[in-house]
Amino acid sequence: MERYEELVRLLKDRGYTITTAESCTGGLIGAAIVEVSGASEVYNQGLITYSNEAKERLLGVSHTTLKAHGAVSEETAREMVLGAARSAGAEVALASTGIAGPDGGSPEKPVGLVYLGCYVRGYVTVLECRFSGSREAIRHASVERAIEMALECMKKE
Repeated sequence: MERYEELVRLLKDRGYTITTAESCTGGLIGAAIVEVSGASEVYNQGLITYSNEAKERLLGVSHTTLKAHGAVSEETAREMVLGAARSAGAEVALASTGIAGPDGGSPEKPVGLVYLGCYVRGYVTVLECRFSGSREAIRHASVERAIEMALECMKKE
């Protein structure tokens, strides 16, 4: 909770808004942000784009990207976070796409593989993460790392 409060405070101090585009976390990143009192001043929208069709329609992720690299890829996370920022007109955006399990993994893309995207005023960072544990543990680890990533990216600005 302390990191969530720090993020909301930093966004307020800079006069920024944040948006989220989530797949494997299913809205948990947005929920973490709105746990903080006063989040309504900085959080304007969140999109849960679980299906490829939703990623294309709501975020503008390219069908070609999804076909060539898959939903769980650096390229898709990059397009998701850019689409979220554009859609919301936000200065900061976070995106998540991954395999939370217990099914759905493969040798190339195992359960626990998550890509997190962070956008801060035109700059995009994508992080490949490998988490382990239950579905719940992977999803919560993704949220914690996404919040940390947003703080890191904003502090570099």
